[in-house]
Amino acid sequence: MSSQILSEPPRDLPGLPLGKGRAVAGVPSAAPGPAAMTAGAALALLLLGAAAMGISPVFVRNAEVGPFASAFWRVFGALPLLLAWTAIEWRRRPAAAPRPTGADWKAVGLAGLFFAGDLAFWHLAILNTTIANATFFACLAPLWVALLARVTIGEAVGRRTWLGLGVCIPGAALLIFQSRTGAGSMLGDGFGLLTSLFFGLYFLAVRRARAALGAGATTLATSLVTVLVMLPLAMIAGEGLLPATGTGLASLAALGLVSHAGGQGLLAVALGVLSASFSSLVIFVEAVAAAAFAWIFAAETPQPTQIAGGLIILLGIFLARPPRRTGVVEA
Repeated sequence: MSSQILSEPPRDLPGLPLGKGRAVAGVPSAAPGPAAMTAGAALALLLLGAAAMGISPVFVRNAEVGPFASAFWRVFGALPLLLAWTAIEWRRRPAAAPRPTGADWKAVGLAGLFFAGDLAFWHLAILNTTIANATFFACLAPLWVALLARVTIGEAVGRRTWLGLGVCIPGAALLIFQSRTGAGSMLGDGFGLLTSLFFGLYFLAVRRARAALGAGATTLATSLVTVLVMLPLAMIAGEGLLPATGTGLASLAALGLVSHAGGQGLLAVALGVLSASFSSLVIFVEAVAAAAFAWIFAAETPQPTQIAGGLIILLGIFLARPPRRTGVVEA
């Protein structure tokens, strides 16, 4: 990621105040308004989006197409809904709202490329290791975000976030023992680790793009870039694009509407209010949700280490939560 493109800190976002009190470095602030979204509301939407993304491996397993093809349909299937969302968003856009700059649009392009890399490696991971392993490794993205946030988008990472990250990562690491018992795959786990890098870069790019673009426009624009990458990949890989049964078709539709439009869309909403580092930390919830959905729909019974890891992750997120007294999210 070019630091020239993303090093400028996000500008103030109209209508998205972080509450009264002192703004923390790296987090935009704005005057309260009637349509203001608090940090608590943004956090609730982020948790809901994490759950929507967490169920996506189940849909991928039942999509009846290859990993790149399912990634293409995941994004392409969400475009009509994202287009409608963007149209409503632009009609309601305040006249005084910041206009996108060249750096904003470059951030959008980078976000689309990074998300394509995230999807490609994650869908490969899902098919080469357990659902829980693939998702937990992918959710190491907060580490990359914390390490790169200051140099790419100018956001400092506060003590609460570092504390939460320090607690969450060992919780995720407990799942590594799954590979050592033969239930997982080192190759699949490696794909999951690469996924985390691309997902972390995606977080940073979307946070930068949200300085002047709404959540719907950001998600739509990045999705268009991702579609242009994933379709050639699926064709080069020789994957069939169409599922054989109605179950596969329904799974692809759910990928687009639930996991992408819902999950990525709510993530973009939250990134207009919450810092990139804290938002990425909460995405550990996606791993907990994925393990639960894998148990319900794919008969992957969670092991004691996985249960312990999930509880540790929840503790870490609790420790990193925004201070209630100010409603300001620590960067």
